[in-house]
Amino acid sequence: MYTSKITGLGSYVPENVVTNDDLSKVMDTNDAWIQERTGIKERRHIKKGDGNTTSVMGVKAAKIALERAALVPKDIDMIIFATLSPDMYFPGGGVQVQEALGMRTVPALDVRNQCSGFVYALSVADQFIKTGMYRHVLVIGSENHSGGLDFTTRGRGVSVIFGDGAGAAVVSRNETGNDGILSTHLHSEGKHKDELSLQGPSTQYWVPEIIEKNPQEDIPYYPYMNGTFVFKHAVVRFSEVIKEGLEANKLSVSDIDMLIPHQANLRISQYIQEKFKLANDKVFNNIQKYGNTTAASIPIALTEAWELGKIKKGDLVVLAAFGSGFTWGSAIIRW
Repeated sequence: MYTSKITGLGSYVPENVVTNDDLSKVMDTNDAWIQERTGIKERRHIKKGDGNTTSVMGVKAAKIALERAALVPKDIDMIIFATLSPDMYFPGGGVQVQEALGMRTVPALDVRNQCSGFVYALSVADQFIKTGMYRHVLVIGSENHSGGLDFTTRGRGVSVIFGDGAGAAVVSRNETGNDGILSTHLHSEGKHKDELSLQGPSTQYWVPEIIEKNPQEDIPYYPYMNGTFVFKHAVVRFSEVIKEGLEANKLSVSDIDMLIPHQANLRISQYIQEKFKLANDKVFNNIQKYGNTTAASIPIALTEAWELGKIKKGDLVVLAAFGSGFTWGSAIIRW
């Protein structure tokens, strides 16, 4: 059995910054209300006509990751693309990336696990490399939330949280030793599937246009979230899956050099940090700037933490996510 490691990271967010004050102009909310509940100050949204889509942002992040891995597109053996907001229902974003980067006829797999999407995708990449089937796998998490959010007071509980962006990682066969991905741990509990869900169209068929053509009071096209219920389950599952990963590798909380949780809500991250008694320099959060970018949140945060020098060779890095499904997972990495 081989082992795998992350050899390149990249991220991309749209230039358009949307502050809490900007949102207060279109719905009954304010900066203090949003920050108190989520910790978010601003987020990035695609602007219609700026050329960005879920797959386009994924390509932009992937190009950076490939360059940092010292690879070119023809070196990639497989693409795994995680998103809940594809450009279209089918085909998925993976084949769009394959075409845009001019890759060989490599397999392209799309993962639909929402906030846990990147951790799930990373786990799949790890397994393919461990078995020796592939040497280099491109893993992407990308989201265009803004195209399908309810920017009225009715939707403020959800719409203030989410942002757009993409992150990518090149996962390669480990040729250097005992570093790399030590283990991944995945779970789901489908009985809570309705507590955080969207039953509607893709972001390429914009929700306001649908409503204009088919007005109705009970709108199933916008995301629904039972916030309190989700929060309570998230803090439990985050804790469980982090402990599971540490115990599987005979490690303890004190061994963690950097915890990068899915950027769902700053209050969740702070709860987990306090529970594990981790110092501020042991947890990385950037939801304040980007909001919740779902499948993109961990790779964006991981890339930024690495760029800032907060992750160094030999560090124990823990990734953990929880989201719609419910699904959750963790990855334990020796950098």
